[in-house]
Order: sequence, then structure tokens, then C-alpha cells
Amino acid sequence: MGESPHEFKLNNPPGDGISAVKFGPTSSQFLLVSSWDESVRLYDVVANTLRLKYNHAAPVLDCCFQDAVHAYSGGLDKLLKMYDFNTSAEMTVGSHDAAVRCVEFAPDVNVVVSGSWDSTVKLWDPRGPTAAGTFNQPDKVYTLSVCGDRLVVGTAGRRVLVWDLRNMGYVQQRRESNLKYQTRSIRCFPNKQGYVLSSIEGRVAVEYLDPSPEIQKKKYAFKCHRIKEDGMEKIYPVNAIAFHNLYNTFATGGSDGYVNIWDGFNKKRLCQFHRYPTSIASLAFSNDGSALAIASSYMYEQDEKDNAPDDTIFIRNVTDQETKPKS
Repeated sequence: MGESPHEFKLNNPPGDGISAVKFGPTSSQFLLVSSWDESVRLYDVVANTLRLKYNHAAPVLDCCFQDAVHAYSGGLDKLLKMYDFNTSAEMTVGSHDAAVRCVEFAPDVNVVVSGSWDSTVKLWDPRGPTAAGTFNQPDKVYTLSVCGDRLVVGTAGRRVLVWDLRNMGYVQQRRESNLKYQTRSIRCFPNKQGYVLSSIEGRVAVEYLDPSPEIQKKKYAFKCHRIKEDGMEKIYPVNAIAFHNLYNTFATGGSDGYVNIWDGFNKKRLCQFHRYPTSIASLAFSNDGSALAIASSYMYEQDEKDNAPDDTIFIRNVTDQETKPKS
């Protein structure tokens, strides 16, 4: 795939599987990337340069920005780390009893949230940085998403829990995934009305947080990331979901190597990009919705491959035509 005017590859990509890509909170210039090569990298997307990199002692499974100059990350070393870009200082904030799978910052309540395979979610006060509490979940945490002052957690066993970050004394809602197979990703609508959930079996569910029956009637699920080849339908995991902040439309990325953009409220697919070299492991829209970071990274769906394509991050400048709901 050659470079095109609206899409390019980032230089100096990670040397092993890419676990997460996240744009900075205010600009589309900086991209944070965590990887199985035990590193977290900060890229200047505009200059297409690697600005800095710091390491964990084991593969890193997730990362996030707290603000323009602080990053948090966690992974198989069970540690949550904080890194200050200005001073190049890193500090271990705390730990879990098993791998840290998810790291998110909740700006509305100013806490960092980590979710782990030890079946807990921990909250951290970034001013400390210190632990602000540990909250048991029903099973291993696979994915979580911050929705204003609420937190949606997806665990093993297809469970979904909705928590209130201002009062973690009890679970606000306990749900079961509408999809029959393992949950892969959950991301909340920027308008905070609901969330999108994807599974390993080529399906996506659009869910609403308001429990009232008339709102719950609007929820639905659909098939995607399926390809007919030689008369057979191949079904692929939907690994990544990313929302466009302005339009509430969302992108999905699958192990089929495709990225689709959806209008969830009108139940329409807006577009599909060309096929990428291998599985889409992570996606992120910039804050203003002008750019989409696409991590193309083999996820060992078919075990070891001798000839797996290189791990690559594509930056695509997206247009309104691709991302805006059709009126």
C-alpha cells in the first residue's frame, strides 16, 4: 500500500504488537502508543517523528494521556506508571495483582482508572499520585470506558458494569452483553448517552445507559467485519472502536484488516477504507476529529506466522464526507 495524500505511515513504529494508540487531549499533533515491545512512545504526528519513549519491564497493554504533558500506562508487569514529558521523569504509581489491561483518565472527576486481569478496577488521584480505591469486578477486566462521571466496565463472562465515579460504593447497573461471544472493546458515545460494544465474533452492539424501557427499545446489534471468500463467510474479531467527538459517529477495526465508519444513531455505515496489511489492533480519532490513527498489527489470531506484516501506524486525515452523519 503506497502513501497517499490523506494517509501516511508513522516513522519508527514499535517492534512488536501495538496494544493502544491515543491522541493527546487537546491537539491532533501528539500520539501515545503502547506496545508488546515493552515501550510507550510519544509521536509528533505533524512532523512524523518519535519524540520520546519510556519502558516497562514487560509488554504494555494500554496507555492514556492525563493532560498534554503526563501519560499513564500499564501492562504485564502489573504496574501503573506515570511519565512526565517535560521532565522525562517516570514514576510507579501503584500496582495490581495481575496484568493491567486498561488505563483511562476521567477528566470530569480528575481520576485515573486502571482495570486488571485481577478482577479489580482501581482509581488513582493524579495530584498524589496515590490510590483512591480498589473496586472488585465479577471477572477479569477486558475493557473499560469513561463516560463523563460514569465508568462502563466489560469483563470476562460477557458482563458489563456501569459505575458512578463520584460514588463507587455500589454498582449502578449490572448488564450482560447482548452479543453471544467474548467482549473485545467498549467505548462510550461522546454525548454520554450510551456505549458501543464489540465481540470476537464480528458483531457490534449499540447500547443506551438510560434504563427506561422506551430508551432501551432503541438498542440494537449488527454484523460487521465478515468477508465472503470461496463461498464461505469468514468472521473476524472486532478489536477496536473509536468515536468522533463532534459527530458521535464511530470507527470499528477488525482482524479482517478493515476500518469502517458508522452512524450509530441512524444505523448506517458511512464508509469503509481500503484493506490494511493485517489486523486492526487499535484506533483513535484526534480530539477535533480531523485525524484517525490506525494500528495495523498482527494479533496472533492464527498463532505464529513467519511472514506477518510489520507493525505499522497509519495516520489518516479524515473528511466530513467520511465521518459526518448523512442528514
